[in-house]
Amino acid sequence: MNNPNTSEQRETSSRGQETVAFLFLALVLFPILAVIFVGGFGFVVWMEQLLFGPPGS
Repeated sequence: MNNPNTSEQRETSSRGQETVAFLFLALVLFPILAVIFVGGFGFVVWMEQLLFGPPGS
C-alpha cells in the first residue's frame, strides 16, 4: 500500500507550488504593494501641504 513514489510526487508538487508562490510574491504582489505604499505616502504629504502650507512657512 505504501508507494515510495507517492511521497516523492507530493514533495515535487509541494516544491512546485512553493516556487510559484515565491514568484507571485516577488514579481507581482511586492511591486504592487510598493507602488501603493509610495503613492499613498505621496498623497498624504500632498494633502498635508494643501492643509498646512509648504514646509518652512
